[in-house]
Amino acid sequence: MNVAANQLSEGSVTSNVTAPPSPRSLADTGLTLVMMRDILLKTMFRTNLDLVSSISRSICLPVPLTQELVDLARTQKMIEATGTLHATSGNEMGYQLTDGGKARALDALSQSEYYGAMPLPLEQYKVQIKRQSVRDIRLNKDQLMAGMGHLILPPDLIDNLGPAVTSGRSILLYGPPGNGKSSISHGIRAALGDKVYVPRSIEYSGQIISVYDPIVHSAAEANFDDPSALRRTSNKYDNRYVYCERPSVITGGELSLDMLDLTYNPTARTYQAPLQLKATGGIFIIDDLGRQAEPPQKIVNRWIVPLEESRDILALQSGEKFTVPFDTLVIFSTNFHPNDIFDGAALRRIFFKIKIDGPSQENFLKIFAMVARKKKMPLDERALMYLMKVKFPTINDLYANYMPVFLIDQMISVCDFENIPYQMTPELIDRAWDNMFVRQEHIAH
Repeated sequence: MNVAANQLSEGSVTSNVTAPPSPRSLADTGLTLVMMRDILLKTMFRTNLDLVSSISRSICLPVPLTQELVDLARTQKMIEATGTLHATSGNEMGYQLTDGGKARALDALSQSEYYGAMPLPLEQYKVQIKRQSVRDIRLNKDQLMAGMGHLILPPDLIDNLGPAVTSGRSILLYGPPGNGKSSISHGIRAALGDKVYVPRSIEYSGQIISVYDPIVHSAAEANFDDPSALRRTSNKYDNRYVYCERPSVITGGELSLDMLDLTYNPTARTYQAPLQLKATGGIFIIDDLGRQAEPPQKIVNRWIVPLEESRDILALQSGEKFTVPFDTLVIFSTNFHPNDIFDGAALRRIFFKIKIDGPSQENFLKIFAMVARKKKMPLDERALMYLMKVKFPTINDLYANYMPVFLIDQMISVCDFENIPYQMTPELIDRAWDNMFVRQEHIAH
């Protein structure tokens, strides 16, 4: 099987994801009044916001519920009205913390520096995960091909990938290096196409775990009201979520097992979600498996419970363990033969095993011509015959998908440096070929 490493284009999948409803009462948030009041006070203290509409955007609750929280804090003498109406903000009343409110905010900040968006209780988040499960995605062959962009793929590869992706189960892509395993992984992500709701943070046992990460998650739209707008739109869904593309987390040789645990910030006294939790509803790609400091067997062992039971076990700083849903398509990619890095038990737990081979000579030439056309390098029959009849026999005619891009880029670099028109000659083929491999020799020290 083969694939050309090329640019991916977005596929499209009809989304049937149900949006999380906006809370209509403070009880609907699932949080205690004390926690919400303290987050309100900390937010006002840290941001200096004084208008309910601005505070509403910061704590991600509807304006009426934010007003209700402000009124609650006023009855407890922690917030007071400034007596000033802001004409530029719809004649809103201004509010500020009292001395007692500032003292309470400082006390709350000493326990946790978290402020801003109200978190989602874990139990509420579990409900939303079921609404947008990656296992409910149904792709047809055209959608999967669209996600692969201009990759040159044999039909049997798509036939094998399709059931693997729509199952939402684990996938192992293996084969020689340079044949597009990473590109296929990215293509799967592009094919998913639809959007999900990612929580800004979740709450468990009074502890707050940040989930939304702008590096991982690509926000699709904002859901906040314009104070000057005639219609209110922010009740379309719960603002404690961010509407995002399905997440895609990609790790390589840098992956270590501690990246799959909660990260505790002792200064802020909050937690950062591990990578697999951030990937919920999307895909988690472990590239270059076998290049990590941890043995591949140990890395796969870490996924046994999540892959088999669709739940993961995390631990707080106190040692308390709790379970979170595991709803992620895990893709392992390796240049090693699976039998060399896994035992039989580990292989059984990876649902689909798909080999990605180098291209045939025919497909190699198609890829070469496509890359040359894209990079405006004129094809030369004499140079191509030299490449195929003289150079490739020296490596037993083993073709790889990275080679066309590599060879053509090398020839372009020479032409640019020597200030000559782009051209393909046997001499330039030789110079490019020499940079593709390192001659085996002894170097004296």
